Amino acid sequence: MTLNIGAAAAAYARNAKMATLPSMEPSVKDPAQNFGDLVNQAVSNAIETGKISEEMSAKAIAGKADLREVVTAVTNAEVTMQTALAIRDRVVQAYKDIVSMPI
Repeated sequence: MTLNIGAAAAAYARNAKMATLPSMEPSVKDPAQNFGDLVNQAVSNAIETGKISEEMSAKAIAGKADLREVVTAVTNAEVTMQTALAIRDRVVQAYKDIVSMPI
């Protein structure tokens, strides 16, 4: 297998562009920002990541996207969904723990 430097550089550039996808991690600019705003921002970022994944999948079906870009976008969406589910499970468990506390 020969290494095509031009193709490798182009693939790196495409993947570097994909690295700017929104993350689940909310940015806290105002320390007084409440918890609800942080959750809302995280959910919005997760939805945006899902939309990007869907757009890349549609481009792949149309033959306009590189397979690596599609796999990267879908993997990012999958990791984002897994993170959101883990956070949800922790919040539900914390709620159950609080409800079951004796007064």
